[in-house]
Amino acid sequence: MKIISGKYKGRTLKGFNIVGTRPTMDRVKESVFAMIQDYIKDSTILDLYSGTGNLGIEALSNGAKKAFLVDNNKIAIKTINENLKMLNINNAYVLNNDAKDALKYFIGNRKVFDIIFLDPPYKTNELDKSLTTINDNIKILSNNVLIVCETELDINYEKYSNFIIYKTRRYGDKTVTILKRK
Repeated sequence: MKIISGKYKGRTLKGFNIVGTRPTMDRVKESVFAMIQDYIKDSTILDLYSGTGNLGIEALSNGAKKAFLVDNNKIAIKTINENLKMLNINNAYVLNNDAKDALKYFIGNRKVFDIIFLDPPYKTNELDKSLTTINDNIKILSNNVLIVCETELDINYEKYSNFIIYKTRRYGDKTVTILKRK
């Protein structure tokens, strides 16, 4: 897994092998970042199911102001911290928490995000849970927010009343959908 562009371009991130996880493939990540490139500079990022920190670190490499990297797996947290240390990144904040509790924390502390990455474990309803919470608490979103959703499921995004589909792309068995605030 490599950083594909920006300040840390070409650097290799540490990974891990945990059942139920899979990193975003480099070609998918490259396509996603091409779609959101104009929104990254000086943004505040939330990578809610961070894994290795791959997406949040890529955003920081491309000029994001700060990133919040959340995961509830201790091996993932250790890997994220090792990747941040290896790259000498000091504008990332790592939370060892599940998505629901992390969102409650951010809502309670009035944190506002410009880009949110939602790449939860496949074959779960975590994406729906997170989008429902975010949809019901839009005060944590900037006016120009992008929410990048990666899933293998067919999702009815119309039920999230505060968002419209900005872009969608299919990559084999997974789909990346980018939502914007209405």
